[in-house]
Amino acid sequence: MPELSAITSAFGDALTLHSIMVILGGVLLGYLVGVIPGLNRSVAIAIAIPLTFYMSAYAAIAFLIGLSKGTAAGSAVSAILLNTPGEPSSAATCLDGYPMASNGQPRKALKVGLLASVIGDLLSTLLLIVVVIPFASIALKFGPYELAAILIFALVFIAGMAGGSFLKGMAAGGMGVILGTVGLDPETGAMRFTFGYAELMEGVPILPLVIGTLALSEMFVQLEAYRRNKGGHSIHLANNPNDDLTFKEFKSTLPTIFKSTGVGAFVGALPGLGPSVGSFMAYGLAKRGAKDPDSFGKGNPNGIAAAEAADNAVIPASYIPLFGLGIPGSVSAALLVGAFMIHGIQVGPLMLRDHPQMLFTIFAGMIVASLIMLAIGWYGLRLFAKVTDVPQNIVIPVVIFLCLAGIQVQGYGTFGLLTVFGFAIFGYFLKKHDYSFVTFLVAFIVTPMLEMNLRQAVILSGGEISILLQRPIALVFVVATALLVIHLLWSSYRQYRQRRQTTA
Repeated sequence: MPELSAITSAFGDALTLHSIMVILGGVLLGYLVGVIPGLNRSVAIAIAIPLTFYMSAYAAIAFLIGLSKGTAAGSAVSAILLNTPGEPSSAATCLDGYPMASNGQPRKALKVGLLASVIGDLLSTLLLIVVVIPFASIALKFGPYELAAILIFALVFIAGMAGGSFLKGMAAGGMGVILGTVGLDPETGAMRFTFGYAELMEGVPILPLVIGTLALSEMFVQLEAYRRNKGGHSIHLANNPNDDLTFKEFKSTLPTIFKSTGVGAFVGALPGLGPSVGSFMAYGLAKRGAKDPDSFGKGNPNGIAAAEAADNAVIPASYIPLFGLGIPGSVSAALLVGAFMIHGIQVGPLMLRDHPQMLFTIFAGMIVASLIMLAIGWYGLRLFAKVTDVPQNIVIPVVIFLCLAGIQVQGYGTFGLLTVFGFAIFGYFLKKHDYSFVTFLVAFIVTPMLEMNLRQAVILSGGEISILLQRPIALVFVVATALLVIHLLWSSYRQYRQRRQTTA
């Protein structure tokens, strides 16, 4: 079987010294970023993308995936020791992690979180490998009708699920679509929304957009928060003989870890929900099914295990729609699409046909990253605990410098700096007014693909909508999109009426 030989060869490539060093660097950097409160996965990937320009395509993606995995695991350290999650999704870890650490067991809490993170991540990665290959094989048979219908459904679904307001989600998606159409029209060659700037003829440059809206805008928000909050009390690791995880204690958390991994994988496979939904959903289910639910929130290791297993399971599962259909299901997945684009690779089902060796090598690299994450987290426990002491007045200026340096090093010049500051201000207001970042970024990324497939569908059908009767898959998604819009609008109206009645 050619696929079997490709998979065997992929593991050989992923286990080379160069590959292991690249993944190790990504996981280590991700761990450090995750430990520092205020920095998150999206900011780290946005800043790191310029570092991958001179890497091979596989090395770049492996580095960024390792970074993403490491950030998710590292954020539990600050959640447990500072009661300040490095990632929003680690907020559920604070509920039992910080009380357990406060009770003199910080090392045990950190080890429970690490093992749950690694198991959740590894099992979800294996699920990704099993599911995405047959999924992509089926998707290769889709025509422009099916792809256009699926992309429209995905955008509406993400707009409804990624934020608190469907209308705000649609507005954010609309802004992403508008920016995605900037540049030369692929069919007529006419210039669209370039305003006379030659730099926009090939479209809005993705790197300034990503760094501005995600990384630099986040630093503006952190600067504002720094003036109000000076951080919580840090718990340090001490030589306490009772502060160690026994095999019996770890074994008692395994059922929770396995259940929470399933919850996280399910949530991750649905575009737009994100790890925060997965971790809190898993925590709630673990608490509801526990024999002693009152112990949750007071240092129960199953609370830590549930939150961390689900949080880390979401990330690999969010790559199922990415590699299967080319639809990024999260901000970090959308950033990976940008990295693929920079290296001239179209992510999605075509990778199985055009770049099968790279696809399988990426999967093998993800497994290697999970194992490296365990080693780094286990042996670097004390070191990462000390990183939580780094003050924000050092972190914020360093990150801002890295943002601007990344733009300048890639040769964007003055236009790039103006663009990144413009998107930073834009991203700041998106955050302040609770507009969905996921919807905005995913819409920007998929708009060229949506436009191409929609135009092909219109040309092939001659503008006749009755063609959908001959394309049942496309028809199902069109009907599902219409029903979803009606449901979300009705839900928004009910929420509006409830707010009016509450304020009346």
